[in-house]
Amino acid sequence: MGGLAPDLLPLAVVVAISPVPILAVLLMLLTPKARGTSAGFLAGWLAGIAGVTTAVLLLADEPDPDSSRSSAVASWLELVLGVLLLLLAARQWRSRPKPGEVPATPRWLAAADRFTAARAGGLGLVLSAANPKALLVCIAAGATIAAGDVEGAQAAWSVVGFTVVAASTVALPVLAFAVSGGRMTAALEALRSWLTVRGAVVTATLLMAIGVILIGQGLSGLL
Repeated sequence: MGGLAPDLLPLAVVVAISPVPILAVLLMLLTPKARGTSAGFLAGWLAGIAGVTTAVLLLADEPDPDSSRSSAVASWLELVLGVLLLLLAARQWRSRPKPGEVPATPRWLAAADRFTAARAGGLGLVLSAANPKALLVCIAAGATIAAGDVEGAQAAWSVVGFTVVAASTVALPVLAFAVSGGRMTAALEALRSWLTVRGAVVTATLLMAIGVILIGQGLSGLL
């Protein structure tokens, strides 16, 4: 990601820490069709992240002699996104389960054992390209790369780097399962249970931290 890494990394982490896609892939890995559905979901997740980021980059990457204007737009995007992430963090914190309460699994996630690879891929695409939080962050990432005034090859590698980090929390369980197979069942079940109970608290904390970072970056770019 070159010189853009400090700006893109917090955005990629926001996508990576989203608990819903992680829970989805963990549930798929605990089903009889684990390999096909998890691979399909990962393919859709990657395609959505890379597709939205690339589309925004291409639309925003217009020649502009006023580079300060592009920088100001990117800074405002960071500032607005940081505020939105703080609001999401507050909402996530309020929705955390009470002590001793186990949150119910959404119906569409509970039906993971009936997913086909194609349906899982469609779900991954929807969660990355149509989910408001992921969509907003990918738009910000594309605009940030466009405002970075980098060459075509570096811009492409920036999209690749952003996508890899953003999708890492979904990709790692899929790749680990492909290598070790059924030996990971107990560990996957334990991780799923832990994330179901504590995911909201962890996500809220990280969203708040990254929101503060983005607000700081945005303000420093405007001052």
